[in-house]
Amino acid sequence: MVLDDSLLDDPVRLSEADAGGLLRSAAMAGAQARATIEAAAELELTDRLDIGRPRAIVLVVRPGVSRSSALLLNALLAPSCPVPVVITEVVPSWIGALDVVFAHTDDPDDADLAVSLERAARYGATIVVSAPPDGPVASAVAGRGLLLAPRVRVPPQLAFARAFTAGLLTANTLGLLVADVEGLADRLDSEAERCHLGHESFINPAKALALRVAGRTPLLWGLDQVAAAAGNHAAYALAAHAAVVSDAVDYRQALARPALHHAAARAGDERNLFADPDDPPADGLPPRVFLLAVRTGPAADGARYRAHEALPGADVLAPAEEITSDDAGVAAVLALRFELAAVYLGLAAGTIGGAGRVTPATA
Repeated sequence: MVLDDSLLDDPVRLSEADAGGLLRSAAMAGAQARATIEAAAELELTDRLDIGRPRAIVLVVRPGVSRSSALLLNALLAPSCPVPVVITEVVPSWIGALDVVFAHTDDPDDADLAVSLERAARYGATIVVSAPPDGPVASAVAGRGLLLAPRVRVPPQLAFARAFTAGLLTANTLGLLVADVEGLADRLDSEAERCHLGHESFINPAKALALRVAGRTPLLWGLDQVAAAAGNHAAYALAAHAAVVSDAVDYRQALARPALHHAAARAGDERNLFADPDDPPADGLPPRVFLLAVRTGPAADGARYRAHEALPGADVLAPAEEITSDDAGVAAVLALRFELAAVYLGLAAGTIGGAGRVTPATA
């Protein structure tokens, strides 16, 4: 990866490189959330999901942001959810009239999902789907389920905010979760403003994060289950936009892999003052640990202290120190920051971008 880091602080060149408008699309996360809330209100989601406590909630995962949004929703539900939460790629055979099925897809022709939803409808399950309004998926739930169609068009790789908001609305309405969905859009708008392309790297958290990731193998280790789930989306975004392969796990799982944990600690401690920063390391890109934190409180503080003692060179990303929000809002802000960082990194490295791009090799 040849990084043109000067591009990040040149708004004109940055805009020219971003021919596909990915930065603008990423910054519309708040608009996605707001539009999804409006669509749910028009569908009378609250009234139509007034079914009492379900037997189970089934999160059907499809390729793309569907997986990371479902994992994050599950992490938020897990501590106190009064019913089982099932994550699956297809509707299970035991589905029944007492169950709720939620799914997100940006592929209107997803045949496997359409068949699954038809089966769920046939057995009387309550269905909520975030999907385009046309195609087999929409037809599968027509008249038999609730379809939250996109009103703010963005590339599928940047539809996380819509998928996550739709899932939160479903869980909130069922009484399985208490999240400030209305405030979510404002939190995302504020983060997008902080990360605007006109802000220089030293004050733009997404640009600063992109520079920290560049030339490294990021180890995205969550200090709590919600942060670990947000890290999973961060890994998806870095791969989708910057062609960066990451490791995203809960920190306890990282500890259970002592060789990698030791290598990460060693990489954070060692500094070769005479090394040429332009020379690639002989054994591949060195790791850089990013300790991700969403939850707060004594237990969270203790986990963070122990992790930082073991990995003093690690970067700590804890948006709760910067904003006032519930866990869902903090996690969404963390996810958006990584999305924007991945797009900035992809533009600077040339893995994405269009005509007008000027790189050091061609300047």
